[in-house]
Amino acid sequence: MLPMKRLFDAVDHQLERFPKSDMLAAKENGQWKLYSTHDVKNAVNRLSAGLLQLGVSGNDMSAEGSDKIAIISNNRPEWVITDLAVQQLGAILVPVYPTTNPLELEFILNDAQVKYMFVSNTEMLEKIKALKEKVPSLKNIYTFDTIAGADHWSKITAMADDASLQKVEDIKKHIPLTHLATIIYTSGTTGTPKGVMLSHNNIYSCLHYSRESFPFEDAPQNKALSFLPLNHIFEKIITYIYLYSGVGIYYAESLETIGDNLKEISPNGFSTVPRLLEKVFERIMQKGNELTGIKRKLFFWAVALAEKYDNNISGGIFYNLQLAIANKLIFVKWREALGGKVDYVVTGGAACQVKLLRIFNAARVPVYEGYGPTENSPVICINRKGKGGTKFGTVGPPIDGIELKLEADGEICVKGPTVMEGYYKRPDLTAEAVMDGWLHTGDIGVLDADNFLKITDRKKELFKTSGGKYVAPQPIENKLKESPFVEQVLVVGAEKKFVGALIVPSFSALKVWMKENNIDFVSNEDAVHQPKVLHLYRELVERYNVFFNHVEQIKKFELLPKEWSIETGEMTPKMSLKRKVVMEKYKDAVERIYA
Repeated sequence: MLPMKRLFDAVDHQLERFPKSDMLAAKENGQWKLYSTHDVKNAVNRLSAGLLQLGVSGNDMSAEGSDKIAIISNNRPEWVITDLAVQQLGAILVPVYPTTNPLELEFILNDAQVKYMFVSNTEMLEKIKALKEKVPSLKNIYTFDTIAGADHWSKITAMADDASLQKVEDIKKHIPLTHLATIIYTSGTTGTPKGVMLSHNNIYSCLHYSRESFPFEDAPQNKALSFLPLNHIFEKIITYIYLYSGVGIYYAESLETIGDNLKEISPNGFSTVPRLLEKVFERIMQKGNELTGIKRKLFFWAVALAEKYDNNISGGIFYNLQLAIANKLIFVKWREALGGKVDYVVTGGAACQVKLLRIFNAARVPVYEGYGPTENSPVICINRKGKGGTKFGTVGPPIDGIELKLEADGEICVKGPTVMEGYYKRPDLTAEAVMDGWLHTGDIGVLDADNFLKITDRKKELFKTSGGKYVAPQPIENKLKESPFVEQVLVVGAEKKFVGALIVPSFSALKVWMKENNIDFVSNEDAVHQPKVLHLYRELVERYNVFFNHVEQIKKFELLPKEWSIETGEMTPKMSLKRKVVMEKYKDAVERIYA
């Protein structure tokens, strides 16, 4: 292994090996503004020096003694600059999701005793100002956007002088690898947020092992698009992999502009979550449905071919020839829509449908599924580039440098330098999660003969029917989501006689079907009560039930008119389903299933 580094050493590492004109980039006033490695180094040092003048310090370099600086912002160069600047002083960054609700936000800021706060825009500023009186430790709020009456972050950089800049250089030299780089509060799907303490050693070990395992080569000519929230460890680790590999990071303006931004910058790759891949695929299928005649036939012929694709087993000469034709005629347009140069997409955070993995990989958009919790910095497993390195339906083999074992009940446990330092101020929870150095993830899995891991469920999500049979909801939900008519699904049945489901239809596909069947589409609410629509979904559920044993089969379901989202509270910021919230919100629908 290379000599261990601190995360902020990435700037000097890049400056020595491959100084770039586009270390970071973002759209400003409709144009891409590039930040060179020199620009970033200068901005980071000046922000560190200004924060030093404000009295920000690592103090005694302990988790509780070091000053905490919070950030609540969309992805942008200022986010990374702030992260690096805070680390250089031995202070600890506390990143917060922009969508965090006020109660959780108040808890996090007080739990961490946050001293200063950086926010992106007016909306975030107002959100924090409304809480300021309830957070006694918070001295001031600084904004990235220029907002009337607010303190812009340039006020801090303007405080830098030669003496403070020199002092920053001296402090940097003495920050140990064991020092905390960040405390990331995980909202999870239940309970009070827990502050996961991650050191430079934790995160650097993870980025190094991931770089070697995947592998990510040094590629200063490459670009990546970033749009997953930077306050999530998945995007954070990939950011540091890019910084240490010399890949230019371009920030998407928003989730809505990803398509345009991909075409503008032609990136070599990006990271995503399955939910966004599903959305991309839905849009592609929508466009396919709008085609007519021979174009429509060709489109659906190509998709049907791709659904049968297996990267490890050849389909034979005739199949491979057909797929090559499909790639030339149809899938080339998909690749162009992604900028034409994508040679990797890394997905994590939740299980990806095997059908999607087959289709995208057949279309020469290589999607690699990985897995790991925040508590492991986060990567445990990832499918690899190269022959035989990927198996659809698995999250790949464990990355080099860490140990993995399965408990008797299938719980995935991991050991190595990537395992967190613990939960902030919660030694009780730390002792439950980490035993003898082994992190107990709460996920259930199986290892195949080639050491590829397949996640089967969350330990807490397994439920027992009243007949005493265990049911794992995730595989059933993922199977149902393969249907173009199913947007989202939650399987229910704990302590009940049978398994049921709450289903959110894919209304774009359903509208097309209703039109073809001469049924007027009035509204979502009206559609989910239409007898013919209910009949369509009954047939669909029966078709998928054959993949499961009698106990796991869905006997009754309810169609819901509204999609679950982060904004309405049913999804976590990384787009995982909050089961408890959905069950509570739609308890009337669940009661109707069992009435």
